Amino acid sequence: MNRPHRTLAHDIFRSLETAIAFLALAMIAVSLVFWWLGASEIVQNVPLWTALVLGGGPLVWQLLQKLVKREFGSDLLAGISIVVSIVLGEYLAGTLVVLMLSGGAALEAYAVRSASSVVQALARRLPATAHRQVGLNIEDIPLDQIRIGDTLIVFPHEAAPVDGVVIEGHGVMDESYLTGEPFMMSKTPGSAILSGSVNGETALVIKAEALPVDSRYAKIMRVIQSAEGERPRLRRLGDKLGAWYTPLALAIAALAWAISGEAIRFLAVLVVATPCPLLIAIPVTIIGSISLAAKRAIIVRDPAALETADTCRTIIFDKTGTLTYGKPQLTGIIPAEGVDPQELLVLVSNLERYSKHPLAEAIVAAGNAARASVLVVKEISERPGAGLRGVVDGRRLEITSRKKLLAADPAVIPLLPEESGGLECLILIDGRYAGVFRFRDAPRGEGAPFVKHLGPRHQFQRVMIVSGDRESEVRYLAEQVGIDEVYANQSPEQKLEIVKRETARVATIFVGDGINDAPALMVASVGIAFGQNSDVTSESGDVVVLDSSLQKVDEFLHISRRMRRIALQSAVGGMLLSVIAMGFAFAGHLPPVTGALIQEVIDVFAVLNALRISLPPKSLFDFDH
Repeated sequence: MNRPHRTLAHDIFRSLETAIAFLALAMIAVSLVFWWLGASEIVQNVPLWTALVLGGGPLVWQLLQKLVKREFGSDLLAGISIVVSIVLGEYLAGTLVVLMLSGGAALEAYAVRSASSVVQALARRLPATAHRQVGLNIEDIPLDQIRIGDTLIVFPHEAAPVDGVVIEGHGVMDESYLTGEPFMMSKTPGSAILSGSVNGETALVIKAEALPVDSRYAKIMRVIQSAEGERPRLRRLGDKLGAWYTPLALAIAALAWAISGEAIRFLAVLVVATPCPLLIAIPVTIIGSISLAAKRAIIVRDPAALETADTCRTIIFDKTGTLTYGKPQLTGIIPAEGVDPQELLVLVSNLERYSKHPLAEAIVAAGNAARASVLVVKEISERPGAGLRGVVDGRRLEITSRKKLLAADPAVIPLLPEESGGLECLILIDGRYAGVFRFRDAPRGEGAPFVKHLGPRHQFQRVMIVSGDRESEVRYLAEQVGIDEVYANQSPEQKLEIVKRETARVATIFVGDGINDAPALMVASVGIAFGQNSDVTSESGDVVVLDSSLQKVDEFLHISRRMRRIALQSAVGGMLLSVIAMGFAFAGHLPPVTGALIQEVIDVFAVLNALRISLPPKSLFDFDH
């Protein structure tokens, strides 16, 4: 129940930081204008005092609260630097620290996901009203007025408002957002309908079998809301470095004052210790990395993902659309005795040209690849539940399922091959069994080399598949790409538990596609979404790969590693130089003003090194494909 209040407070504070950043920038500009006009020093300082009071005051108060909690981050030392700059009369320096402190948080807040965005994206997928059929009339009603047993019409290209069953109509629906299944699924009377699945080109009449609040789609929304609230909070790179740098700087400053008895040395050490490499260099590398990734069709929505990805040691994949292309392919033709497989493909591919079945495209593509001749097709029929029929080149073809064929003619059992994973259709020619066509959702060509290189090149210790698909399908894919650890037939809730459990043990990356992956994407340390198909998945992922390919995932991993390396070089290098300078200030060889100038030189070197992130290497992936 406290979640909304915490989110509201968080949003208000982030908005305040953004306002402070703009205030500091504006006041610095006004002060410089006064200086250019030759105004007195007091007039020049008035806008700076304004920024320090209105902007620095809230920031210092927030940092004092952290001090009480013994949270010694890099921003705490910045807050002390603001106070010290006021004591020293270095108002411009203090205002610059205010700008750096608030501006970095504002830039980060711009990229970080808000908790409500996922739920809003989910809500946009459902229609606002449902079309209820009462006798010969159709009335539009709000979703909350739907009752179990109502007869509803789902118009073409509309999302189903509730779980139900088809009672009239014949078409296809896209369920990939909900089930992870890769295909447009045929719908005939008696077929189950999942709320949120998108209808094809023909209207369907369905009977509601659940209330909207109890439908599958609503359950997934609740899982996502729960997962968002439980998302692990990651300590940021700057905080980790600041945790030891801040106490060290304060200790050196206090020791200098204690030994020399001169308060000026305390101030001099603090001025030269201002952690600008942490406050500027790290944000520069992050923003530069986000820009580099965006140019390569990779959207980094949460900067923490860049800092964390290179430290992850477990990577978890969904199957459909990530390790596979999400499109069925004809993988095998098993002809009956005495039937020529090539002739069978020619006949079937000609008939399938007139079908809208999900597998028709795969058969036609195989026929085209085999340069099948075009034959005359007549008497085409594709009645609901009856399969596809027609006369091709004078021969009567029927394409059906194993279940329907066995129900019609049990005697054919000895002629059929054993069932296997994947999809299949059975063909009859002139009333006699002629063969089986088998289909698979083909693994991505880059899948095996990508998986193989994850351990040696990226230090992943575990590679897992967690999928909602059938065991046989998932095992088949796992063998193709070289993954041993497999979890199949997993619901979104079960995926969530597996990923949550693994993330509690070690930092994880989850790569997924589809609404059913959204909860898992959100609880993993880093969620990478193949986002061109679903805005919900895009909102859930810390990273969204627009050009869906495993090469882009590898590019992100390399961008993350490069970001961490350059950020650490800039921040740690800058802090080491500051520590050396603190040594001179400790000995009394650096007065505060000189120390501030030296600190600015250190900052320039740190930022220049950080800017190297914008110069991309020749290649950002390192596996063969």
